[in-house]
Amino acid sequence: MSVKLRWFLFALSLFPVALSAQSTVTVTDASIAPGATVNWTNNNTYVLDGLVYVDSASVLNIQAGTVIKGKATPTTDNTSALIVARHGKIYATGTAANPIIFTAEIDDVTDPDDLTVEDRGLWGGVIILGNAQINTTSGVGQIEGIASEEPRGAYGGEDDEDNSGIFRYVSIRHGGSEIGAGNEINGLTMGAVGSGTTIEYVEVLSNLDDGYEWFGGTVSTKYLVAAFCADDAFDFDEGWTGKNQFWFALQGTDFAGRIAEQDGGTTPEDGTPFAIPLIYNATYIGPGAAATPQGDGAQALIFRDNAGGKYYNSIITDYNGQGGGAAVTVEDLVSGADSRERLEMGDLVLNNNIWWGFGAGAADTNLVPQSFVRTHFNANNNQIIDPELRSISRTGDNGLDPRPDPAGPAASGAVAPGDAFFTNVSYYGAFSPSGPVWIGGWTAISSYSIVTGIEEISNTAPTSYMLEQNYPNPFNPSTVITYSLLKSGNVSLKVYDILGREVATLVDGHQNAGSYRVQFDASGLSTGMYLYRISAGDFHEVRKMTLTK
Repeated sequence: MSVKLRWFLFALSLFPVALSAQSTVTVTDASIAPGATVNWTNNNTYVLDGLVYVDSASVLNIQAGTVIKGKATPTTDNTSALIVARHGKIYATGTAANPIIFTAEIDDVTDPDDLTVEDRGLWGGVIILGNAQINTTSGVGQIEGIASEEPRGAYGGEDDEDNSGIFRYVSIRHGGSEIGAGNEINGLTMGAVGSGTTIEYVEVLSNLDDGYEWFGGTVSTKYLVAAFCADDAFDFDEGWTGKNQFWFALQGTDFAGRIAEQDGGTTPEDGTPFAIPLIYNATYIGPGAAATPQGDGAQALIFRDNAGGKYYNSIITDYNGQGGGAAVTVEDLVSGADSRERLEMGDLVLNNNIWWGFGAGAADTNLVPQSFVRTHFNANNNQIIDPELRSISRTGDNGLDPRPDPAGPAASGAVAPGDAFFTNVSYYGAFSPSGPVWIGGWTAISSYSIVTGIEEISNTAPTSYMLEQNYPNPFNPSTVITYSLLKSGNVSLKVYDILGREVATLVDGHQNAGSYRVQFDASGLSTGMYLYRISAGDFHEVRKMTLTK
């Protein structure tokens, strides 16, 4: 018999910010002077009134736990947004316990029920502009969403190692307002952002346009979430060449475009550098194989305009669009540069990925309708097989658990990246089969009760090893974990942080039946939430612990 035990994490327990003492500070474009260093702290809520620029040579520091809101109808401009101009820097350094939140002015972040995932376009978004290369003729572009006469909207240059700062543990919610017909702002727009910039643990929720869009540049990313965006989850253009790992997309059933739109050049389409980003361990979940959301989607992935790009160890599943439900198409022009050329030159690679649950059907001829793409698809260990994700949900039932089943086909078999940037893991997709769900706690989809609570499945068949436990919660820097082993066997006891990163191995080996006390010295850890996972034979269980000091 199996028993499933769940411990749900509620949003307020993970955001220990003294909201009752908050002051509201209105920010305009005049609030950040050229060359100034400005600090935003979490005892204030900052309200963007119009387009606010971090000018050249200016620095904006944002403390963990800070909330920034955008006016839907600002005093000036058509919307509100934060724009980091070339040579400006942003240091938005949130944490898992205290993320930085960008959201709409009307959003009460302490009330998960005041807005829904269908509330989009309530303000603009965040734009970061840098000095790395783009592949247009001029080498400099004007970012979409910003008037052409605004010099601070320019991006592009020759410094591929350019540093625009740090953007970590940031949630961007309910943005993408239209500033003109068909002209919306992406959740996070990156124009020519260089490789010296750090972008990781970022969520874009319910944006009216794309979740993320890169226009050239070399910036690399890890741990990105795009959920319920009305257009594409991920989009790149103009020669972006970053390295990326652990991307997660979840589309809504009402509005959705493609999960990933890969574009190459604009003027000219065969401009260099070619767009050849590397993407390892993505988990893309569409709106549902039978859904027909409004939008321009006809395939989960599209490559066009001479774009390349390389996907490895990824899971693409549960997709259909208003225009169809294929897996992937590659632009094939009669003449001129196209993405078929990038495929044939080895710049476009789909290798060792799992595909499942498409509206077009299960046969490779349906999923991959172009024969030259299908040849590549079948020659590169792409599998049409159920990845056996634990559960998919798009509602507030705590039912989304995108981890693959530990005994399923996605739990092992990943190819090694061979690059120091990437984390070498054995599983497909963005989530470890046995580790905690790293999107839990700090994201909006967690506070909206879409993501499963931190939990583990306990399987206790009659022949299993049985553990009787006593666990501390909260625990102090020095604590003792006690348990009884009713049958001799191999025991594992490990401690993890909330993101699933292993902190300590306390036991890993054979133990005889009996009672055990294991001391854990957590004096070197930061205050926050941790988990321990104890297993013996078929029995395994995760318990939550809160470290207080």
